[in-house]
Amino acid sequence: MLAGIITPPIILAGAANLGPDLQSYLVSTSLIVCGILSSIQITRFHIIGTPYYIGTGLISVVGTSFATIPVATGALSQMYATGFCPSDANGDPLPCPDGYGAILGTAACCALLEILMSFTPPKILKRVFPPLVTGPTVLLIGVKLIATGFQNWAGGSGSCQTRPESGIFALCPTIYAPHALPWGSAEFIGLGFTVFLTIILCERFGSPIMKSTAVVMGLLVGCIVAGATNYFDRSGIDSAPVVSFIWVHTFKLSVYGPIVLPLLAVYIVLAMECIGDVTATCDVSRLQVDGPLFDSRIQGGVLADGLNGIIAALCTISPMSTFAQNNGVIALTRCANRKAGYACCFWLLVMGIFAKFAAALVAIPSAVLGGMTTFLFAAVAVSGIRIISTTPLTRRNRFILTASLAVGYGATLVPDWFAYVFTYSGPNRALLGFYNAIELVMETGFAVTAFLSLFLNLILPEEIEDEETPELTANTADDRQDGEEWDRIQGKGKGAEAEIEPKA
Repeated sequence: MLAGIITPPIILAGAANLGPDLQSYLVSTSLIVCGILSSIQITRFHIIGTPYYIGTGLISVVGTSFATIPVATGALSQMYATGFCPSDANGDPLPCPDGYGAILGTAACCALLEILMSFTPPKILKRVFPPLVTGPTVLLIGVKLIATGFQNWAGGSGSCQTRPESGIFALCPTIYAPHALPWGSAEFIGLGFTVFLTIILCERFGSPIMKSTAVVMGLLVGCIVAGATNYFDRSGIDSAPVVSFIWVHTFKLSVYGPIVLPLLAVYIVLAMECIGDVTATCDVSRLQVDGPLFDSRIQGGVLADGLNGIIAALCTISPMSTFAQNNGVIALTRCANRKAGYACCFWLLVMGIFAKFAAALVAIPSAVLGGMTTFLFAAVAVSGIRIISTTPLTRRNRFILTASLAVGYGATLVPDWFAYVFTYSGPNRALLGFYNAIELVMETGFAVTAFLSLFLNLILPEEIEDEETPELTANTADDRQDGEEWDRIQGKGKGAEAEIEPKA
């Protein structure tokens, strides 16, 4: 869980080219906010005078969502391209706190969708947003994130990735780093591979508790190797304050229109993930997974998830989601007592308040972080595959998956495929913003897949007889002819034997 909490703010701060002090602040604030908002989910408040609740009343931990990363990084790239974010005379991007604030403001507004969804009966939500819609969306979120993990694995996802021949970013992370190297150097690849290999070894030879913490163990081993080989830069740790809290730094909130639709798709995914996570938590906690009480837990969890999205943005952090890691811990320890959840929240607050801890996390070399995040992001993609596997692969469902994934995978693999469709460059900023919104949606693979699969699932009729329709495959197409041929051969063989036996 710790690795999942600190990764999004580090990636988003890097995409906005924020300084080490702001990166350290965002990691500290992420830990603090996750502790506070997790306690809201765990506590479960009754809204007086209504049948509604806020929170699940279970050990439902909250963390910074990975699903926002593709939208935010794509939006920041567009902001630099359109001049919303500043660049220097050489075209190198400068820090863009206003761009980060625009993402937060837009996320806070879009979170209202999840709040509205929380008042819809879970059965209707599952009917409108079945696994056939959410599965491929989560899959493509993971696939997109893996690209970011690999970029960091090779040295970083910033300006040094282009391997300029001169300037501050000629080496990664900069030429002033204690162990600066060109992007893609063998040393970076090996350092990330150390983390990845440690995760595999923990899964193969570790105890059950070590398997549950394999990602953290991999990060720890990578940090030890990086420290021994002089990859760490202590300047950020030394300059960091002793303590930190929310609103030590603030960002100007605004709404950036082009990311409204992609963020709405993100919140739909977060709502469905919350339903699945709460269901799994009830199951491992030996609580009922149907009936009015269960439905109220689902409603309270989704409502708290939406409110947490607004609160997180107001606390300068990107949207939150209900994590699933707690379910494995509950199943392993057989402890579903909420006091354990409150203890987790307390330690998150402590780690966030002491800013030196966050500064040490920010100082982790990109290659170490990339080896860890690549594994985490692949786990997101595998979660999407698992969700898809719960759907019967009828002809209709296969068609929907094929159509939605075709465009989604294409937009993910060739992200600039739609960049030259609109050629307008006039003074109408509203029209230009509208074109930018369409372009960003069409270049965000999971958003295209989400909307297309949702549309096809609603308009294509169910085919009840589909499962009963026999499929003609290469193994069965010629069964009858093969059988006749075999009988003929067998018949000839018996005839030959009959002719030989009398002569003997």
